[in-house]
Amino acid sequence: MSVSQPLPESLRPEDFAAFVGQEHLAARIKSLLSAPRLPSLLLFGPPGCGKSTLALLLAKARGGKVLRISAPEAGLQQLRRQLSGVDILVLDELHRFSKAQQDFFLPLLESGEITMLATTTENPSFSVTRQLLSRLHVLRLRPLLKEELISLAKRGAEKEGVTLDDEVLGLLAGVSSGDARTLLNLVEYVSSMPEERRVLGEVRQNLPEILSRHDKDGDNHYELASALIKSIRGSDPDAALYYLACLVEGGEDPRFICRRLILSASEDVGLADPSALPLAVACQQAVEFVGMPEGYIPLAETVVYLALALKSNSTYAAWHNVVREIRNSGPQPVPLHLRNAATRLQKEWGYGKDYQYPHNFAGAWVAQEYLPADVLVRRFYQPKELGQEPRLAMWWKKRLNSSGPILPKKKS
Repeated sequence: MSVSQPLPESLRPEDFAAFVGQEHLAARIKSLLSAPRLPSLLLFGPPGCGKSTLALLLAKARGGKVLRISAPEAGLQQLRRQLSGVDILVLDELHRFSKAQQDFFLPLLESGEITMLATTTENPSFSVTRQLLSRLHVLRLRPLLKEELISLAKRGAEKEGVTLDDEVLGLLAGVSSGDARTLLNLVEYVSSMPEERRVLGEVRQNLPEILSRHDKDGDNHYELASALIKSIRGSDPDAALYYLACLVEGGEDPRFICRRLILSASEDVGLADPSALPLAVACQQAVEFVGMPEGYIPLAETVVYLALALKSNSTYAAWHNVVREIRNSGPQPVPLHLRNAATRLQKEWGYGKDYQYPHNFAGAWVAQEYLPADVLVRRFYQPKELGQEPRLAMWWKKRLNSSGPILPKKKS
């Protein structure tokens, strides 16, 4: 009994005219096709963007014996036998090979024995060895645009012999998140529904659950986290909530999100609103206690609070200022009057001599130098005039202005 192909496979383009998307690569693809020899390529991009299809079309255009294989299915011993007489190897999921296994291809590519067209969904900077990467030309593919997905959905519906209205096509394209394979699977699913139910409300209600599961080790994981933190830093609660929802709905570990929020509370809100850090820590504790899925409630509250809070990165900047000074000049000796005289000999050396105990003075403060002499004129912390920081720093700035810098006594 013959089994019909799934719609994504039956619609796989046979030539470049039917290939959808990746307009930004059109000129490079044209150059590759006209070059005397096809170089080995690494096609990098998210699932369903056309990596394997593009590799197969390039191989077909060049001619010769082509072998297509997926890394999870390929043992090197078997692959050695299969490569005999092969001109072009189309290798899916290169990142699934270990670094040692990737070394297998080095002499084959170095000698020009084969041309390899590999695909990966993971950032090749981290998933492919430097030696192998230096022998491959990288083409980065993008998720398909909504308009491209709608065009593809119409083609799929025609293949299934049904007509879907524009609202349904737009819905399917929207939930597919740039993934053509997901889109065509949905078109196939909707096409199997009775005709009277292929309307927007029924389709939306009966769609299989689409989980935008992102690879926690891939680029999307870090891109969403980066977008969340930058939206908080930019005081946009709507964008921050959007990226939080993308992470949560994508199955992100809530502990990872909480860690990022705690860091944002310190780095971006800082002393402009000192309550932000305790709130972020409380959020982490609440999420641990409540668990998911309800943990989104304290997460959303914290994200909105951090986005709305006044911002100051003064302590973050001060830290980098002082670290830069230490790395440039090295750590300087602690002034003698700040050293603890734990022994009689240390007292004879002058440890602790002339130290003034601040609590013995009015306001628990006395003009006294704490920095080593060689960094005396350095001012690492620069308070910002936002939120509560001016109030916190006011007395300190007044004392500094009234006393001026305290210079160490010159040695006679």
